[in-house]
Amino acid sequence: MIMNSPSLYLIPVTLGDTAINRVLPTYNTEIITDLRFFIVENVRSARRFMKKCNPAINIDGLTFFELNENSDRKNLERMLAPMKEGNSMGIISDAGCPAVADPGADVVAIAQRLGYKVIPLVGPSSILMAVMASGFNGQSFAFNGYLPIDGNERVKKLKHLESRAYNEDQTQLFIETPYRNNKMAEDILQHCRPSTHLCIAMNISCEDEFIVSKSVKAWKNNLPDLHKKPCIFLIYKG
Repeated sequence: MIMNSPSLYLIPVTLGDTAINRVLPTYNTEIITDLRFFIVENVRSARRFMKKCNPAINIDGLTFFELNENSDRKNLERMLAPMKEGNSMGIISDAGCPAVADPGADVVAIAQRLGYKVIPLVGPSSILMAVMASGFNGQSFAFNGYLPIDGNERVKKLKHLESRAYNEDQTQLFIETPYRNNKMAEDILQHCRPSTHLCIAMNISCEDEFIVSKSVKAWKNNLPDLHKKPCIFLIYKG
């Protein structure tokens, strides 16, 4: 299954406690089973995911390099050392697609610079799935990551993104730390125009998935409990 020349496989992970066969093709499991070297965001969660894909996999025979926001960027190229010896590798994020809003992008950039083949595998992307289900502009959209924590700066950023949604006809996406989701939703309702459309996409691809689009005015007094649940917020012109 693995190509003769070393390749870097970008391996998507389920977005929650979802059955593997619901969101990932069997080809991914075949690739995971064949690989021996992995760059992962968290070793424990990566091992758990791999066992879920293939209970027979010999986890103790694998080598893991941990890459997260605290990793020293000067040492990233060393993580690709197995590829210099002819071995293919895999990158696994904590959830969703690696290298999209994820530190794995830095390693992918190095692999491209060194001339290695980079192969993205099929899997769930909360960003794309949220855009797909929102009914908002899917031809022009921007993911903005986390908004500022400071209240005044957050409001300023919200208004800026709302202006872009109207002036550029562009869907704006952003996220918040799950325990601050309710406050984020309240801020949107308080500071955005009543006509602005807001989509709340929560627990995407899971059994309790919730993806609903309404105007800010229609959301008032109708917000679900978002506390400690993975969410993406999308706004678009009304």
